[in-house]
Amino acid sequence: MTHVFLVAAEDSGDAIGADVIDALRARSPSIRISGIGGERMKARGAHADVDMSGLAVLGLVEGLKAYGRVKQAVEDVAAVIASADPDSVVLIDSWGFMWRVARALKLRGVRAKRIKLIGPQVWATRPGRARVLAQWVDHLLCIHPFEQPFYVKWGLPTTVIGNPALHRLPKGDGAAFRARHGIDAGVQIVGLLPGSRKSEMRKVAPTLMDATRIVWEHDTSRHVVCMVSPSVTDDVRALAADQAFPIQLVTEDAEKADAYAAMTVAIACSGTVTTELAAQGAAVVTGYKLGWITWGLLRAFLFKSKYSALVNVAANAEVIPEFIQTRFNARNVAAAAEERLSNPAVLETQRTAQRDAIRIMSGDGRSAADISAETILRLS
Repeated sequence: MTHVFLVAAEDSGDAIGADVIDALRARSPSIRISGIGGERMKARGAHADVDMSGLAVLGLVEGLKAYGRVKQAVEDVAAVIASADPDSVVLIDSWGFMWRVARALKLRGVRAKRIKLIGPQVWATRPGRARVLAQWVDHLLCIHPFEQPFYVKWGLPTTVIGNPALHRLPKGDGAAFRARHGIDAGVQIVGLLPGSRKSEMRKVAPTLMDATRIVWEHDTSRHVVCMVSPSVTDDVRALAADQAFPIQLVTEDAEKADAYAAMTVAIACSGTVTTELAAQGAAVVTGYKLGWITWGLLRAFLFKSKYSALVNVAANAEVIPEFIQTRFNARNVAAAAEERLSNPAVLETQRTAQRDAIRIMSGDGRSAADISAETILRLS
């Protein structure tokens, strides 16, 4: 019986891991699954007693502060995997943590194939990370075809899987969401996606909430819907309670696709969620902020891409308005959202451009989870 062990260190990785577990079981019902992750993976039986809290750090300074915590977690995870003795280990996203786990496993002599699911953005930041990854893992499941040449030169085999966010959700039913929650068809729904990391609750979420307030105050008939990530539920509830405008919090994953499809405009923390929203038809406005030391190093030496949102990377244009660091303030974000809420032509132009970019990102139409499962089983 094939035994696959999956590891996810933060919420987005937990969602990817859950999808892959489902795809593995669909292909091989007798497969044995173990893992370390969040609530979604635990619900699928992938759970080990390892404390992964505090690993979703944001920025250089935060990373340095968390180094001792990360180092201990690496050793704990490696010990659990070594004891489980799986055929393969799938290390999901979280570049800085996962390459260290891969190194620990290799140095311990663990026999399992080390498979990295989603590589670092070598095309946008440090291409030297490809060499590091090639040293410690056996195979990379990457999102884009243009990533492959970075790894080929170091001898690391790769498989292109596409973007995991595109097939994670079924096509949402916005009308059904409105009906369930008593929201009239003519009411504009403003989506609020404040982030999924503790650090984003401090650096990003307050500004996004201020921007949403400005938009709501411009037209108080608008309905604000906030999709809450399980990893920061208490933080979002606390922030929402302090706001002077009504926010409907949605915490059930089963409601996510319908909620996204119902949104006219979504004000979102930059990340995977922007792709999910665009795929459901919501016009997205996004923003982000790092610590200033991290930002200075990133802009001066590391970040090479013009865009942060993958929809924009695919389109090679700023389809989704991005407000990053120095441009990230409530007034800017609110102005972009308001333009789309007040001007149907601008709204539809963005939605059309998003759909075109999503088609580019979709490749042959197979899901990333299915391609990943196929490759994992072949290598295990």
